[in-house]
Amino acid sequence: MSEKVAIYCRISNEYNRENQNESIQNQILLLTQYAHQRNWSIFDIYCDENYSGLDDNRPNFKRMLQYAQKNAFSIILCKTQSRFTRNITTAEKYLHYLFPVWGIRFITIVDNIDTNDKHNKKTRQINALVNEWYCEELSQNIKKVFHQKQMQGQYLGNYAPYGYQKSSFDKHKLIIDDITAPIVHFIFEQYAFEKKSYSSIAKLLTNKKIPTPSQYKAMQNKDTGRKGIKNKGVWSASTIRNILHNAVYIGDMVQNKENKISYKSNKVIAVSPKNWIIVHNTHTAIVSKQLFLLCQNRHTT
Repeated sequence: MSEKVAIYCRISNEYNRENQNESIQNQILLLTQYAHQRNWSIFDIYCDENYSGLDDNRPNFKRMLQYAQKNAFSIILCKTQSRFTRNITTAEKYLHYLFPVWGIRFITIVDNIDTNDKHNKKTRQINALVNEWYCEELSQNIKKVFHQKQMQGQYLGNYAPYGYQKSSFDKHKLIIDDITAPIVHFIFEQYAFEKKSYSSIAKLLTNKKIPTPSQYKAMQNKDTGRKGIKNKGVWSASTIRNILHNAVYIGDMVQNKENKISYKSNKVIAVSPKNWIIVHNTHTAIVSKQLFLLCQNRHTT
């Protein structure tokens, strides 16, 4: 009776599409040929696309491990150890603890990993260390590139601030959104000249049935990562406050206001204002500097 094998493939979100040797299709072809040459029965093929090797919440990765624990197959086959994980803790947890307990043999083709071979345990551990170093170095390089772009006044956010759009010619350039820019100007005028509070302005916009920034994105079919956003809704005082104190509306680019705590975590922490990256006059202003300063000098809630 032939052994059952699970094939696992992954490409990361920093993957270069021109590198065809790392494509999902080529990984599958290489691994299925390897399995067939050994007369192994393929239980299933699990693929995660656009996921970092540091991410243990990959959907098909998790699904494969659930079946591994149920003894649905006896072998997990990957192109390299890094395709399985780049996290040294995850490698140690599964390759050297759980897989032996579950009766799972882990094999890679390119770097010749085989957990049945006790002599290459050090190789697996060295691979895990190098793989994690790679992620750390890549993260540092990406941060340097982002920092350079921020210093040049290039916009790096996923979505343009309310009142602006990303230029179709340059995604790092902000241009006026003719639909929402007048609403931004209205907010500043109500605060500066009508002396309305954040909450009263929010209530006014809600009563006028003006879509909130999140709802406006949803109406444009832009994924904001939130589900169930209605076409109309309630403006909040905090949204008004954030708009009124954002220097983007006088044409200045203010970035580096928060940073990830680690390349291994998505958690972010606030950056001290003295370390914000501010570049002046990078795009067309929606409000004048005089109007902006009037709002900054007024104290209310």
